[in-house]
Amino acid sequence: MTMTDEFDQLGNLAPAPRASSTARARALAAAMQAFDETEKNAARSKGNSWRPRQSSVLNRIWSTRMVTQHRYLAGSALATLLIIPTAALLTFEITRGSLPSSGQVALPQVIDAPKPGTEKVQMPSVARPAESRQQDADRKSDAAAQPAPSLKQGDFSEADIARLLKKQEASGAAQRSTGPAALRATAPMPAPAPPAMAERAMPLAAAPRYAPAEREILPPLEQSRDRFANADTNPVKSVAADPVSTFSVDVDTASYAIVRRSLMEGRLPDPDSVRVEEMINYFPYDWPRPQTAAEPFRTTVTVTPTPWNTGTRLMHVAIKGFETAPAAQPAANLVFLIDVSGSMNAPDKLPLLKSAFRLLVGKLKPEDKVSIVTYAGNAGTVLEPTSARERDKILAAIDNLRPGGSTAGAEGIDAAYRLARQAFIQGGVNRVMLATDGDFNVGASSDEELKRIIEQRRKDGIFLSVLGFGEGNLNDGLMQTLAQNGNGTAAYIDTLAEAQKALVEEAGSTLFPIAKDVKIQVEFNPQQISEYRLVGYETRALKREDFNNDKVDAGDIGSGHAVTAIYEVTPKGSPSALNDPLRYGPAAPAAPVAVSDEMAFVKIRYKQPDGDASKLITTPVTEMNAVRDFSSAPQDVRFATAVAAFGQKLRGTDALDAYPYRLILDMARNARGEDAFGYRGGFLDLVRLAETLDRR
Repeated sequence: MTMTDEFDQLGNLAPAPRASSTARARALAAAMQAFDETEKNAARSKGNSWRPRQSSVLNRIWSTRMVTQHRYLAGSALATLLIIPTAALLTFEITRGSLPSSGQVALPQVIDAPKPGTEKVQMPSVARPAESRQQDADRKSDAAAQPAPSLKQGDFSEADIARLLKKQEASGAAQRSTGPAALRATAPMPAPAPPAMAERAMPLAAAPRYAPAEREILPPLEQSRDRFANADTNPVKSVAADPVSTFSVDVDTASYAIVRRSLMEGRLPDPDSVRVEEMINYFPYDWPRPQTAAEPFRTTVTVTPTPWNTGTRLMHVAIKGFETAPAAQPAANLVFLIDVSGSMNAPDKLPLLKSAFRLLVGKLKPEDKVSIVTYAGNAGTVLEPTSARERDKILAAIDNLRPGGSTAGAEGIDAAYRLARQAFIQGGVNRVMLATDGDFNVGASSDEELKRIIEQRRKDGIFLSVLGFGEGNLNDGLMQTLAQNGNGTAAYIDTLAEAQKALVEEAGSTLFPIAKDVKIQVEFNPQQISEYRLVGYETRALKREDFNNDKVDAGDIGSGHAVTAIYEVTPKGSPSALNDPLRYGPAAPAAPVAVSDEMAFVKIRYKQPDGDASKLITTPVTEMNAVRDFSSAPQDVRFATAVAAFGQKLRGTDALDAYPYRLILDMARNARGEDAFGYRGGFLDLVRLAETLDRR
């Protein structure tokens, strides 16, 4: 059929009936009524000028024609209008910092939002004139015969849209009439957040919300429980009031290793852990040595200008012990007293300890003997006295050590001394070697009680050395107490290289003493020196009368050991003097003193390893011992001065506050000299690290 035929058929239809006057009057009355209602609503508030009325916009969008003919488009458009603002607000909240900071608050659990399509959105209907409602009814009746398209999940039905529009218009009217308070009262609110997160709670109920857990602050770093043996820095003393200085020698090196570990871990050391004399004596020095064993050691004194104070001078007192040949060294009876308590369960404790003792076993001679005692709650004998020839048996006993239990140190010491007496070598070296982190928490735990036990065993000719391991629980104070009263040494093993140094390279000085109870006393001449200050040795100070008292214990010197002590002295008349002269001081002598050219007089008292009576060595100090320029001083003197300056600066000594690390580094670099084992090169690295860390 053509289009022309269709028009012909339409033209042949009967004309439409004329409208009756009654119907026309009824339609006119309805129009007038609608106009009157519109005029009444004209005076109502239509919202703020900056925002169009929501009802008019939604009426245009959700017209009857659009709803009935474009259901799919209507549902998608409405979903877009709701999702875009929600996503924008959620993004804003996140970027503003609503999420908890990492490392401060635990990540809260996420509460899932309702899934799309699981619950219909309420959309209000819009009031329309009666004529429009009649037209809607006619359209619905015309479409009744046609099947309605099915809605996809997430689309909205016509009734849904009408309810949403009605709710939206009512909410907008309420907001315009009552302001934000009404909006807050009528709008659904999310579940209240905990107080710590209330300010960050999201305002949208339909958006994903964070339900923050209780605030979880990261625990602070555990405070170190290391305990150090130290005392206040030695003060400047007036020669007129106190001309004599007395102290025990110290050949321990533990402090240097502890300082090194702290710096290598990126932190400045605890000032109490810095013992300057142990840092100085950590390094080998080529001081003049005695020629025969009849002279156990030789004293060398050098006086130089002070690099950090032009008004003072430094007096170096150096002792070099006689070095016995390995073939002439006596046989050794060693008891390894090993702490295997629970506190030793760390890589830098028991595993490192086992590796260190393996190195020492490799250094022993066939005639030497080894025993092993462990303690953890109860002491136990792991290895009876065994010849060093049975090396595999000794190493197997070491390898089988396992940590566990609390520490009964006193019981272990008793058991170790029993084994030492059982295998005692007359004329040989009998020594207990205690390896621990120093945590004695069961049994005799006070320093004084343990000191008493060690002193009693020392009289039997059995000495005690202490090796410290680990950190965080190190009882350095107890280690020092035991070593000093056991006629032994204290070392801190932080690396296998340090174990190699202490137990292999320096085994002779560590194991074989050539003198015991070594004391130093210096008397200064008030005619030449007005003040003095001993650098270090704070924990080794003795009374003046202790020097001649052979009952007072002091430090030992091993084969080939070097000991250095440094005094900073103020010459008479120097403007750097800190003490005023005494108003009521002693009167000047009537006649000049014959030894007035002496600056000081050095006395050293010692005993033979198996002797009870002390012997005396004296050395006068004059200008013959002095150098005019620091750069012309011996290389070892300059390097020892650099180490002394570094230790004092780490310790916080006032005299070194203004002296920069840069000058300490230059001083040490220029005096490095031969460095076969790299110890001095390692010191340069520590100075650089300390300078960097001190800037932070």
